[in-house]
Amino acid sequence: MYEGQFPHKRYKHTYQFLERHISKSEIILDLGVANPFTGIMTKNGYKVENTSGEDLDLDTSTIENSNASVVTAFEIFEHLLSPLTVLKSIKADKLVASIPMRLWFSPAYRSKTDKWDRHYHEFEDWQFDWLLEKAGWKIIDREKWTNPTKKIGIRPILRWFTPRYYIVYAERMK
Repeated sequence: MYEGQFPHKRYKHTYQFLERHISKSEIILDLGVANPFTGIMTKNGYKVENTSGEDLDLDTSTIENSNASVVTAFEIFEHLLSPLTVLKSIKADKLVASIPMRLWFSPAYRSKTDKWDRHYHEFEDWQFDWLLEKAGWKIIDREKWTNPTKKIGIRPILRWFTPRYYIVYAERMK
């Protein structure tokens, strides 16, 4: 059904998870600028708006002023200094969020060429759950998956067995 539609394994997992929980009749605010996964969502019938590249640590006005019923945040919270502030500013009642998990055998990601492409946080699943709960979200469903590579070495072998991505569907606690 999805063959050839996804350039990355994580996109396939993310889309299947989203499809299980979010109706195509709902409006989604996707945190972050439009990206290849935004295109996949819209191509498959989702109505998606994106934030504009503003620093969400300092400016949550787009989130606060959105009328979307769902917020998606795919691999963005690890880049923020204060994800709690962003999570608390969300007005929507539904959240689908994914993170790359902290890997004990690899240091935190930091791009050598892009000053914004770095991870301030690398969460374990329990830490991300705690953050969401503290921000007023109840996790309804969760999933993890590995991200193996075809490279040779100890780390590539470990990536076959160690979950790399974690995704949750959560609803606002009343």
